[in-house]
Amino acid sequence: MKMIAITSTAILSLILGVAVPAYAQHEEHGDKQDHGKQQQGGHERGQPEQQHAQKPQPQHAQPQGQQRQQQTQRDQQQPQHNQQQHAQQQRQEQNDHQQRAQQQQRQDQNDRQQHAQQQQDRNDHYTRSAQGRGNDGRQYSPQQQRVQRSAWQQHRSQNWQSDHRNWQQRGGYRGYRVPEYRYRGYFGPSHGFRIGGLPFLVVGGYPRFQYQGYWISAVDPWPSGWGDDWYDNDDVYVSYEDNGYYMYNRSYPGQGIAINITF
Repeated sequence: MKMIAITSTAILSLILGVAVPAYAQHEEHGDKQDHGKQQQGGHERGQPEQQHAQKPQPQHAQPQGQQRQQQTQRDQQQPQHNQQQHAQQQRQEQNDHQQRAQQQQRQDQNDRQQHAQQQQDRNDHYTRSAQGRGNDGRQYSPQQQRVQRSAWQQHRSQNWQSDHRNWQQRGGYRGYRVPEYRYRGYFGPSHGFRIGGLPFLVVGGYPRFQYQGYWISAVDPWPSGWGDDWYDNDDVYVSYEDNGYYMYNRSYPGQGIAINITF
């Protein structure tokens, strides 16, 4: 019996020795779990607070006075901006106008040069044609000289002031008109020539000679004060004035013979 009691006591002690550490360990583990939950709960409670602290604060509306001031500044800047745009547009238009004017000036200059070249080409053509038709200063044969002298002598005026009639008195000039560029090249006071040696004809009793491709006929008598052989030795020129053509003798200025031109 005593042996059974001792054995029971030993077993009970052994059980208690094992149970007490296990219980203590369990309690310690439970305390750790509770502490972890408390920390987790505290972290979860702190996170919304932190998020709430980081939430951006709403911007406060500007006062109405400041808004009106800013609007006034914008209103003042708008006309200045419009003026700058208008000035820039004007400068652009001026530049465009200058460029167009320069282009037109260059075009006009090119046109004038082309026109002058064309006139020169025509003048050269007429000169070559006139030379080919006999305006080469050749000498007449004795018979031709007698015919020419006779024709001119028959139309010598004894009283030139009464025999002479200008184109207005004759009712106006109705013959051929020399083109302006040809007239400037071969006619006028600066372009003298001599009739002697030019192709010569007598048509209807009036002397006619050829100059630069044009046939010139004297319809007026020539003044008696001129030399007998003026048509061979004197320089003459053809001038257009008072709506008609006249031939002048440089040796006897101031007396123009009415002439008719054909081509």
